[in-house]
Amino acid sequence: MSQSFDVAVIGAGPGGYVAAIRCAQLGLNTACIDEWKNSQGKASLGGTCLNVGCIPSKALLESSENYERAALKYSAHGIKIEGLSVDIPVMISRKDKIVTAFTSGIATLFKKNKITSIHGRGTLVKDKGDKKSWKVKVMSGDKVETIEAKYIIIATGSTPRQLPFAIVDNERILDNEGALALVEVPKHLGIIGAGVIGLEMASVWRRLGSKVTILESLPEFLTIVDEQVAKEAQKIFTRELGLEIQIGINITAIKTGKKTVLVEYLDAQAKAQKLEVNQLIVSVGRVPNTAELGAENVGLRIDDGGRIEVDSYCRTNLPNVYAVGDVVRGPMLAHKASEEGIAVAESIIANAAGQERELIKLNLDTIPWVIYTSPEIAWVGKTEQELKTTGIRYKAGQFPFMANGRAQSLGETSGFVKVLADANTDRILGVHMIGPYVSEMISEAVVAMEFAASSEDIARIVHAHPSLSEVLHEAALGVDKRALHI
Repeated sequence: MSQSFDVAVIGAGPGGYVAAIRCAQLGLNTACIDEWKNSQGKASLGGTCLNVGCIPSKALLESSENYERAALKYSAHGIKIEGLSVDIPVMISRKDKIVTAFTSGIATLFKKNKITSIHGRGTLVKDKGDKKSWKVKVMSGDKVETIEAKYIIIATGSTPRQLPFAIVDNERILDNEGALALVEVPKHLGIIGAGVIGLEMASVWRRLGSKVTILESLPEFLTIVDEQVAKEAQKIFTRELGLEIQIGINITAIKTGKKTVLVEYLDAQAKAQKLEVNQLIVSVGRVPNTAELGAENVGLRIDDGGRIEVDSYCRTNLPNVYAVGDVVRGPMLAHKASEEGIAVAESIIANAAGQERELIKLNLDTIPWVIYTSPEIAWVGKTEQELKTTGIRYKAGQFPFMANGRAQSLGETSGFVKVLADANTDRILGVHMIGPYVSEMISEAVVAMEFAASSEDIARIVHAHPSLSEVLHEAALGVDKRALHI
């Protein structure tokens, strides 16, 4: 007889494992199915984010930033270091220890919350029964088992988008996993794609001594961020960090040799160019991981982009089947997936109690974004170009970190904060930041927007002095042309 549960979660990334924990907290008998294996071939919870994404990349970013500070910035503080060197294997080992701590921590949380963890690939199975429960086949090597659950939460995440002419082998041509496992600094590193992952990996290896060339097919740099922020970022990344960024290119061929990779492409002027690098990172976005899920077995609707179709409550077209995270609409962000997982767990309880009005949904308009480059980039809400395109009248206030005492003491003065507010109501429509530790500052803007605050509300709040948050305060004051320190 197969095991039976109240809820079966397919996927143990940030959306899946958080959903499973919240379901268990609410008293639901919960199973979580996941097939991830680490480099040692052992089951490892946490999905892409914890294993080869968010957490390990931030560990390497921090290590490389520390090295850069020691090499280039500490002398301004009167700190002199002789014989400075970098040990890449130790750096990678530190990263791996952090990953192991977090992935094993999830396993501990599962035990604490009495969640049944099942290793293997979960596939929805067609059932001719009464539809009071769903069946999921779990395959792990030669082992196959089938479980049943009244509710299903699909949280299978995403995988790197592949280029047919650049097959990833994680030796010469790398994806994000290979980029995080290099044991030596490439003399010349090529990156296809100037998105979040590409820029973060470029930052790591450029700081550690690699020459880095980024090739981007789009005609503009960082089109997902506010245009003014993108221009500032491109200036800093090229002039200060030393990245070579080419936009508007068209790759025509990629040839892999024993020690190098040759990229042939047309530049923005349609002139033929060649780039020879030691390693090439392919970072051209991610695609929803819905293949082999068994959607066709049960009639689960998937759109042309491979995403599972859901409503605002993450409900699919099938009764009691939900989907969260990268496999549904909205940004592919770990924190978005986690909050959707929580919302679904609480909605399941409301649904079971017949309380439709208590269903929980996420506000996708106030999801914060962060790019962990140096300086960091963070934003929430509408960009200035979006407001112009839609014809919404707005006011803007902006303030530079250069004029902030805390930023000066840190020696990190690049960038600014911009606040966009409705011209009639003063309600905040978007906040955009580029500067030191803005990943920590953006939450104030998220809270303000969730509570429909005005720019005056932030302008009236007392901010600690000296602190980086004063830059947001001054930007809010600037919406009404009354910034004090500029």
